Amino acid sequence: MQVYINGKFFPTSKAGISVYDHGFLYGDGVFEGIRIYNNNIFMLDEHINRLYDSAKAIRLKIPLAKTEIKAAVKQTHKINGLKDGYIRLIVTRGIGDLGIDTRTCPKPSVIVIINKIVLYPEKFYKNGMEIITASTQRTPVSALNPQIKSMNYLNNILAKIEAENAGVNEALMLNTSGNVVECSGDNIFIYRNDTLITPPTFIGALDGVTRAIVKKIAKQEGLKVEELIFSRHEVYTSDECFLTGTAAEIIPIIKLDGREIGNGKPGKITKLLINKFRKLTGSQ
Repeated sequence: MQVYINGKFFPTSKAGISVYDHGFLYGDGVFEGIRIYNNNIFMLDEHINRLYDSAKAIRLKIPLAKTEIKAAVKQTHKINGLKDGYIRLIVTRGIGDLGIDTRTCPKPSVIVIINKIVLYPEKFYKNGMEIITASTQRTPVSALNPQIKSMNYLNNILAKIEAENAGVNEALMLNTSGNVVECSGDNIFIYRNDTLITPPTFIGALDGVTRAIVKKIAKQEGLKVEELIFSRHEVYTSDECFLTGTAAEIIPIIKLDGREIGNGKPGKITKLLINKFRKLTGSQ
């Protein structure tokens, strides 16, 4: 595979950035994960817009216009010739001095990586997946707004480690008030009282691109969709539960903390949304 770094392409074995890049030193940068379906870069404009919003929020000036970033992504896709895959678009603060002063970094770095991705085995999409609740709480919005999709993922990684230690693939994260926010790498939805519910962004949930697509599809199908604050109790007693994300797509959750959700199988609403999403992406 060829990796785009600041206007040039390098084979994966030779692709690298400086050890003085503040993205490497401090996680100072932003990124987007983008899917490719049947040679189509899915929701590219939405991802690019969010990248620029994230960069603006941390006062990181991307050295390329949106059209140029899009061209770099498309060129990387074309050179690698991957029909289905995953793109990681990264903008770091760039090379600077030791220390967190952003003024020592005159030129941000732009990196585009492309590769294949399979986040979860197909059996989980068919039969559902079990998750646990992490003791690691989601970083408070007042400390780091989740709408900034930053390279600093340690909070999520700590929750993921708890999932791995428990022998499962994902962990639910709560905020400091004990309310459900999202999982370590995915948004969460529950179906309860004939309503599809997802946590609002103001309590700490990322405004995910796939999350927005699922809400739109659900409304088109005549479902009631709400953004509401809820606790684990509402997850335990929900009829259905599923996660959404660019890499995960839509994956059914059938058990949380050992408690069976619904009848312990992927529900009809979840199956409907998976089917509609796959038709939309052309991944069926």
